[in-house]
Amino acid sequence: MSKPLVEIPAELANILRRAQRLTVLTGAGISAESGVPTFREAQTGLWARFRPEELATPAAYQRDPRLVWEWYAWRRELTAKAQPNPGHLALAEIERHIPHFSLITQNVDGLHQRAGSRQVLELHGNIQRVKCMDGNHLVENWDDSVEIPPRCPLCGSLLRPDVVWFGENLPVKALQAAWDAAETADIFLSIGTSTQVEPAASLPFAAKRCGAVIVEVNPQETPLTKSAQYSLRGRSGVVLPALVQPTWG
Repeated sequence: MSKPLVEIPAELANILRRAQRLTVLTGAGISAESGVPTFREAQTGLWARFRPEELATPAAYQRDPRLVWEWYAWRRELTAKAQPNPGHLALAEIERHIPHFSLITQNVDGLHQRAGSRQVLELHGNIQRVKCMDGNHLVENWDDSVEIPPRCPLCGSLLRPDVVWFGENLPVKALQAAWDAAETADIFLSIGTSTQVEPAASLPFAAKRCGAVIVEVNPQETPLTKSAQYSLRGRSGVVLPALVQPTWG
């Protein structure tokens, strides 16, 4: 019999099986396995001459709204073509077995929802959604054949991606729900995140202070590694299915 790609400690499978409250934090690593470029990797081709900070701030949008809109339109098309990978699907499977499950993501691609996850807290918004500048009205359909960016059909202000730009606050309700989920978790999984971008980076440490078992899934060490009870080195698309199999397989 061939050796499994990832060795999952038996005690970790038992802890997961007994968990009542499980909270997950995901970062760019899990989406990179679906071919979604990270924020800085999106500076390619025509966009290579721009720094992300020049395209992802309210000031940049006010200065050149067409440029910013077209960059996000290009990224929106990239993410729309991407498909959930085995890591996304494994998290959706885990959710089906846990009474109280929360998935906090720093990603804006919507792949968790497309994989079947239901309890998703988006800290940085969703690139597939569009809202207006003045009224924050969510707009599902727009016509960019007349004007770029298009205008809100309700108030006439310019449309923008429903993502958090540099200098903007994270959505209050989502952030508070994330803190609550971290501080009440039995187990906290940190997946594919560098644990360097605040305030998300503080969530696993808050969970540990409140007694949660911390599990990190990442190919590289991070500032969280030494604080995690279990640190599983590898890609989430390999590790997470291996975690599901001995636990509920």
